[in-house]
Amino acid sequence: MIEQITHHNQLLALIVSQKFDKPGIHFFTPNELSQQLAYMHHPTGKIIQPHVHNPVLREVQYTQEVLFIRKGKLRVDFYNNQQEYLESRTLETGDVILLVTGGHGFEVLEEIEMIEVKQGPYVGEQDKTRFSGITAKQAKIVEYSQS
Repeated sequence: MIEQITHHNQLLALIVSQKFDKPGIHFFTPNELSQQLAYMHHPTGKIIQPHVHNPVLREVQYTQEVLFIRKGKLRVDFYNNQQEYLESRTLETGDVILLVTGGHGFEVLEEIEMIEVKQGPYVGEQDKTRFSGITAKQAKIVEYSQS
């Protein structure tokens, strides 16, 4: 229900299937990533102690994005840092993906509603390098490797 997509020992993305359901708190990311991803499942009445977050200086080298698929179906194409196509996955309603490194592109397979979360501030076109991607015919869709 959690899939790590890697290329040459480099983490490209983490996919959390909408089927993931375990009690408690589960962090999927190592502490050194600038974007943290966790799942929380608590029973009614659970108290999460009030808190504030302290100012901590952090350095972000690359933008990492989290997509929450609220509705629909989306093909995600993965590329390495040299913009070479690797493989694809299909995300469906309820799935979540953390895009960590490498390149990525998308094709909407069914009308999509999704929420994107990433570090800011957004600096426009300085924030990304666009390149030509694959066609739908070239997509090598890999099924979830359940773990």
